Amino acid sequence: MASEDVAIAAHGLGVRFDLRQTKGRTLRRSLAAAVGARRRAEKGVFWALRDVNFSIAPGEILGVIGKNGSGKSTLLEVIAEVIGPDEGAVQVSGRRPTLLTIGAGFERELTGRENIRLNAAYLGFSRKAIEQVIEPIEEFSELGQFLDQPLKTYSTGMRARLGFSVAVHTDPDILLLDEVLSVGDADFQEKSRRRLEEMMKRARAMVVVSHSRDFIEDICSKVLWLEKGRVRDFGEPERVIADYHASTVQQRRPRPAAGQQAAVAPIR
Repeated sequence: MASEDVAIAAHGLGVRFDLRQTKGRTLRRSLAAAVGARRRAEKGVFWALRDVNFSIAPGEILGVIGKNGSGKSTLLEVIAEVIGPDEGAVQVSGRRPTLLTIGAGFERELTGRENIRLNAAYLGFSRKAIEQVIEPIEEFSELGQFLDQPLKTYSTGMRARLGFSVAVHTDPDILLLDEVLSVGDADFQEKSRRRLEEMMKRARAMVVVSHSRDFIEDICSKVLWLEKGRVRDFGEPERVIADYHASTVQQRRPRPAAGQQAAVAPIR
């Protein structure tokens, strides 16, 4: 695939966490990644991602699936340039991607309205442009008077509403979504879906992390299945998701107790 036909591509991507030296990452983040991945190597070093390769074309939507600790959120952070790779590289065409995760980039002591201004300024909006997006964001978020309350008073769902509302009104080239539609009531989720469908027509590409099978199948053109930081499969959503769930069901089946044989069907 020629470079002009690539929106996002990963080439031999690897991210390594070292519990002894966090290298700019917070201790809490390193510990959380270690517990989630359960892949401690000797001397406290493990790979959150290893040898990850994929590419998507402009206009495509990539769904990323896998168990908790498989490296999904780490992949989004590398694409968004929040952290850098230890191996390989990520190619992104267009402006810096917008990463939307619950509470990301927000200051707890500031109000919702102040956080809107802060995030818009960070994304390069002029003062005039910031004022023009505040009202649409306020209306979409449905936060009402809470928009002028400190973020530390918000519930998880309210923070997700605010974060999603800000992201979808900044018209990013590439939008990265990390489980943001798993909270909130049904009406807000449906409204968010409609907004995403509108953005799909303008965005260069989207990457979505979600545990919702229906959501991934409905909107994604490609699916990446991560397992223990490596690519287990990549391709058409229906096939990859079906294989992923079949694998999950197989792993959940109870094993026979010690000294007990599994039931064997008679041969006919």
